[in-house]
Amino acid sequence: MGLHGWRLISLIGAALLGGYILATAAGIFLAGVLPFSIAENTLIGHLSGFAFYTGAILWVFHTRRPGVAWASLILASTLLASIGLALRQPAVG
Repeated sequence: MGLHGWRLISLIGAALLGGYILATAAGIFLAGVLPFSIAENTLIGHLSGFAFYTGAILWVFHTRRPGVAWASLILASTLLASIGLALRQPAVG
């Protein structure tokens, strides 16, 4: 069972699009959870997104199963973004 055709295209899509969405959701989560100022939380969240994006790309090609990759990335992104938005700090000033 090799990686070719639609299976490979789906894995590439999951790695690029799903990884980007996961990185953004992780940034939202960290910005809402960390105990620093809003600016510092945003900076830390965005910078850590690079690590999450790289990890997601590596993980997708490690699984080699497009369905599992898409489902896991969508579920993790949804959970991280919703928890981060629920716990965000109100704007001051």
